[in-house]
Amino acid sequence: MLDPHDHRAIGARLDLFHLQEEAPGSVYWHPRGNALFRVLEDFLRRELQLHGYDEVRTPQVVDQSIWEQSGHWQNFRDGMLVLAPEDEHAPCCALKPVNCPNHIQIFKQHVRSYRALPMRLAEFGVCHRNEPRGALLGLMRLRSFVQDDAHIFCAREQLEDEVARACALLAKVYAACGLADFQVKLSTRPALRAGSDDVWDQAEAALAQAAAAAGIVFELNPGEGAFYGPKLEFVLKDARGRHWQCGTVQLDMVLPERFDLAFVNNRGQRERPLMLHRAILGSLERFIGILLEHHGGHLPMWLAPEQVLVVPVGAQQGAYAREVHQVLLHGGLRACLSDGDAPLGKRVAEAHARAIPRVVVVGAREEASRNINLRLPDGAQQVLPLMGAVHALAA
Repeated sequence: MLDPHDHRAIGARLDLFHLQEEAPGSVYWHPRGNALFRVLEDFLRRELQLHGYDEVRTPQVVDQSIWEQSGHWQNFRDGMLVLAPEDEHAPCCALKPVNCPNHIQIFKQHVRSYRALPMRLAEFGVCHRNEPRGALLGLMRLRSFVQDDAHIFCAREQLEDEVARACALLAKVYAACGLADFQVKLSTRPALRAGSDDVWDQAEAALAQAAAAAGIVFELNPGEGAFYGPKLEFVLKDARGRHWQCGTVQLDMVLPERFDLAFVNNRGQRERPLMLHRAILGSLERFIGILLEHHGGHLPMWLAPEQVLVVPVGAQQGAYAREVHQVLLHGGLRACLSDGDAPLGKRVAEAHARAIPRVVVVGAREEASRNINLRLPDGAQQVLPLMGAVHALAA
């Protein structure tokens, strides 16, 4: 029996998703769950546009040679899902566990000028990792998930500004999701790593300096960096006092070297860019699990898969209820229409149990006056004019 506060229990109660043995580590998103997923993704997409990112889409299956060049084949091979070659002479391929080598391929397609930097590439990329079956845990640990990462290619003199911008974006998103309480850790070189000690000395010092310049207070987390560079880890605290590591800002001086990346600087010379790996949520699926447990399933209005349920008192108000429903839909709200014949009180209670934030009741009185009756979970009621309802309900 699952704890009712567990995101899997909440997901089942709200009919958001399910998991089953025949697809280990993968999610079956139901209509309401998929709506939640898309709302979160669309919110992030708008923020990325405002912050100067270009969205890309890259291949799922990539040749072994790319993973060898990046170092993932040597350092992350056990965590990759490798496809059997067509014959003994064909190279192996793997489903991508990360997006970074693919974004590098896009950067390399043209000779880049310093005027094109910083170049910010973002992707909602489906990634696959060979997690042990016994380690899988609902949405929190999957084999197939969507990673909301980005890669920023910049000149050295742009580093501090880019780190500050990335950190501010992360803080803004977390606050909007009701998770404004977080701490930051600076994770330094692990035992298994690529790159020389000199490169790591430079990268750790540069990232620490950039974080300090951005006003980020951090604690050291020795030995927990990525194999290619140090990182700032954003650890969120939820309503139950638990801590979740989600976002990262990682400085990479290794992969630009391994892939021989370069841009033409303002002196006409070839210069190596720095590369920042930046994730906000990390895994969208995992973050949704965190949100469901943090909010107990009662998500903020802007995140709710269904924001408003329109409930006619009786069949006689069906036409007016449909009109109200269309007004709310055209106003940009995710509205649904109750078509049941159960008693009014039961339908309102069921809507609140489904964690729909707003319930609108329309009876003969509301139809005659062109109003709606807003019912809130605490039992409060408010009569609103239909023409002003969209703004009032969205507030």
